Amino acid sequence: MDSQAIAPGHADPHAEHDEAHPAYLRHHFVTVDQQRETASFGMWLFLLTEIMFFGGLFMAYLLYRNWYYDAFVASSNTLGIGLGTTNTAVLILTSFTMAMGVYSAEIRNRKGLLISLSLTICLGLVFLGIKSVEYHDKYVEHHIPGASFSVEDFVHPTDKRDVPLAPDMAQHAQLFFFLYFAMTGMHALHMVIGISILFILLYQAWHGAYVNGHTSTIDNFGLYWHFVDIVWIFLFPLLYLISRHPLK
Repeated sequence: MDSQAIAPGHADPHAEHDEAHPAYLRHHFVTVDQQRETASFGMWLFLLTEIMFFGGLFMAYLLYRNWYYDAFVASSNTLGIGLGTTNTAVLILTSFTMAMGVYSAEIRNRKGLLISLSLTICLGLVFLGIKSVEYHDKYVEHHIPGASFSVEDFVHPTDKRDVPLAPDMAQHAQLFFFLYFAMTGMHALHMVIGISILFILLYQAWHGAYVNGHTSTIDNFGLYWHFVDIVWIFLFPLLYLISRHPLK
């Protein structure tokens, strides 16, 4: 008689072990809940460092705006409000699609998860495409800080609603655009990183991951993506809306 045979009425101890330690449970964690809580704590700690990083940029922007108010207002009025508003709407949509992705993973809806991740990727690429158009416009207008920067649009504005700036004040417009490219550029870099990770998540979800009860990876990435969206929600009014002259 096989010594490994299990007597009738007795549970298989190996089955109990597999159930207690599923494949996605890492060896250095005792329970799935411990693994989930640790991963969540790590993500929140990472986001705290991101808040401090962007907080420094926001503080620098507000400080220099207070010092060179006229130059910053004039520079802000050169930004494309239509493109900025469109990008804001696009990012709000990505927050919705990402939230639906998290929900789909929680209810083990593989098709819904795949669709949500795909839509988030597409909308993220739309955002980056619009931002590249804005950057190209600044290049054409010679509003990229450096040797080729032009103050002509600020000293002799073509829009009658704009107040001409003195040449020395107009030079400080470079500070606005330096911060504009630094802040939106870092935000765009976070978008590129996020989209790259989304492609990995989509590939893994296609092969059946994240719909087996293990959703902490999707949950934590959702936190990252929502953080990136929230950063833009602050960038948009600071760069595009504050003290802007009325639309025609």
